[in-house]
Amino acid sequence: MNSERFQKMLEEKGISLSPQQLHQFDTYFKTLVEWNGKMNLTAITNEEDVYLKHFYDSISAAFYFDFTRINNICDVGAGAGFPSIPLKICFPHLDLAIVDSLKKRITFLEHLSQEIGLKDAHFYHDRAETFSRKKEHREQYALVTARAVARMSVLTELCMPLVRQDGTFLAMKAASAKDELEDAKRAIGQLGGELDKVEKFSLPIENSERNLIFVRKQKSTPKKFPRKPGTPNRNPL
Repeated sequence: MNSERFQKMLEEKGISLSPQQLHQFDTYFKTLVEWNGKMNLTAITNEEDVYLKHFYDSISAAFYFDFTRINNICDVGAGAGFPSIPLKICFPHLDLAIVDSLKKRITFLEHLSQEIGLKDAHFYHDRAETFSRKKEHREQYALVTARAVARMSVLTELCMPLVRQDGTFLAMKAASAKDELEDAKRAIGQLGGELDKVEKFSLPIENSERNLIFVRKQKSTPKKFPRKPGTPNRNPL
């Protein structure tokens, strides 16, 4: 998927990109490849693969969720900025927070943000377990998302404490989402959530399976969650 096809396929989904936004994606790609030579950000560096498997794949969340109706988003474990920075480029009104446990990734994201001229983008070097206990972040976000970070049962405990009541937790998954969701049902209920919907589709061109799991925050997350750093992963709910 080159830049032209990327633009055309997004237009077919109702997302029109300005020349400035297309330039931001071009700069994003070039900066990603440049920094990938210094640190391991992604195994995908071919331009057409980056546009398909990182940019388009990230934006696919907007085919099933109206980002124009929310004001902020938090991305847990964003790595090289996926999915939140492509979404932020498409919907610049969003106030974006990214939390990642690796300082070098945060350094890259801060540099990238300057290169592409993002406003209202904030980057935090922290673990999700401690970040979500901070008053200024706990239950403050309309949408909290995670892509390819951990199993659903673990992600739920890391992300749900950050979602405000009536907000949404979005887990972006490839295959095996059904099994993961079954394992996570108990955790979703304990943390104040309720499954809203699961959207299954195929990523174009390569036709690989994708699943978007939407969980609504029905009630406040009990104060005992999340547990201490590392515990959710070692002992999922």
